[in-house]
Amino acid sequence: MSFKADKPTVLFVCSTNSGKSQMAAGLMKAAADGQIDVRSGGTNPGSAINGQSAESLDELGIDIHAEVPKPVTAEVQREADVVVILGENAQLEEVDGTRYERWIIDEPSLRGIEGQERMRLVRDDIDARVRELHQRLVR
Repeated sequence: MSFKADKPTVLFVCSTNSGKSQMAAGLMKAAADGQIDVRSGGTNPGSAINGQSAESLDELGIDIHAEVPKPVTAEVQREADVVVILGENAQLEEVDGTRYERWIIDEPSLRGIEGQERMRLVRDDIDARVRELHQRLVR
């Protein structure tokens, strides 16, 4: 796989950029250790990071508390080699020359699992997918 810059760039997107996409970005930054440029954004950015999302990453030694939800732009999509859309809510107009993936993340609340237990399950689902993507990008 060829990349647009010296190293691959991944953009993680969800609707609010306050939970899942921020978690994915934090997990990828930790896994990639500088091998991949990582960004995140939202199609309808919220006002703050989801506290439970941040707490679930704290358990792994990853700190996203200082992150701020940001909008997705056509420019940041163009710069990315891969855009990963988390969940079904976020919709993007795709930019030519950029690969898109949609990850349908497990939603434990549909099974009555709430709170931090729910967030750990979401985190672990995202983490497994991030690790697989990392391996594909740094081969």
